[in-house]
Amino acid sequence: MLKQIAIGLAMFFALGLAHAQPKAGVEYRELAPAQPTDAPGKIEVVEFFWYGCPHCYTFEPVLTPWLKKLPKDTHFRRIPAMFNDEYAQGARAYYALEAIGEEQRLHKALFDAVHIGAKLRVADEAALTEWLGEHGVDTKKFAAAYRSFSVEGKLKRAAQLTVAYKIDGVPAMAVNGKYVVKTDSISSFEQLLAVSDYLIEQSRKEGVKAAPTKVSKPKQKQKPKPKPAKIQ
Repeated sequence: MLKQIAIGLAMFFALGLAHAQPKAGVEYRELAPAQPTDAPGKIEVVEFFWYGCPHCYTFEPVLTPWLKKLPKDTHFRRIPAMFNDEYAQGARAYYALEAIGEEQRLHKALFDAVHIGAKLRVADEAALTEWLGEHGVDTKKFAAAYRSFSVEGKLKRAAQLTVAYKIDGVPAMAVNGKYVVKTDSISSFEQLLAVSDYLIEQSRKEGVKAAPTKVSKPKQKQKPKPKPAKIQ
């Protein structure tokens, strides 16, 4: 009888913890300043990842069905984390595949190739190119995109965002350019997504659909003036 009561109490407290409202500084942190997003008018959800990360690979089958249920006012995107040269090579492959329209088709297959069997090294350009050719990719297009100006720009941006979001490990989830789930306080991938759900709802309640995207405007040429004002 006492054992049954103990089990009942344990289940009660476990359920209570599972449904407890996430707290700032515990399950998530707020970014200051908030980061601009790529989806004005929508709540942006970001996953920072790396193809070589075993945790990211294990997270994929949990993340995929969750993505299918995201509300219409949200926008999901992946950002390859940039911690070192090996991570950068994985990011380069990701953006090159995205540039030629093959990333979505091959995302899972590439993850599988990295973590199952011969374990493909994405940083090995020759091996990666051979694998892509075997999977129906135009390797000439991939090679052109691999070191293209647009991919270089995205790599620089990914490195900036990894620092700006203060990402220190993957997988990591961020919401609306303002919130990041604290993975050191998370016990499961399901909880990681539950906190993300909470932060999506929190963003919706705040009425902030997305952090403003910074748009740089070209400076207009002005005629020289006799005594131009000095701008500090």
